Amino acid sequence: MGTLSTHVLDTSLGKPAAGITVVLESVAGTGLSNDLLGDGITDGDGRVGSIGPERLEAGDYRLRFASGGYFSARGVEAFYPEVVVVFTIADADQHYHVPVLLNPFGYSTYRGS
Repeated sequence: MGTLSTHVLDTSLGKPAAGITVVLESVAGTGLSNDLLGDGITDGDGRVGSIGPERLEAGDYRLRFASGGYFSARGVEAFYPEVVVVFTIADADQHYHVPVLLNPFGYSTYRGS
């Protein structure tokens, strides 16, 4: 079944980023509208082990990471208040993992395993 997990690492500290709110939304064909499918908060290891429904069908999805709140809680000035990652599920039978490498002034992401 198509399941989803995520992981956030704070590269400025070299540690997992705990306490970040993550929201999963579906993306309509125009990319403008969305439907909330699930949410979670990164744990002590920076992970949300499962987010959203038990099965994600093929289509486009959006993960929103509340990076501003994370840095603000640590007293760190940051440039990006939110990190948004839009991705496509092509095969609803696979597991998808979306890691984010985060620092106060940049981020990167990739399809993990």
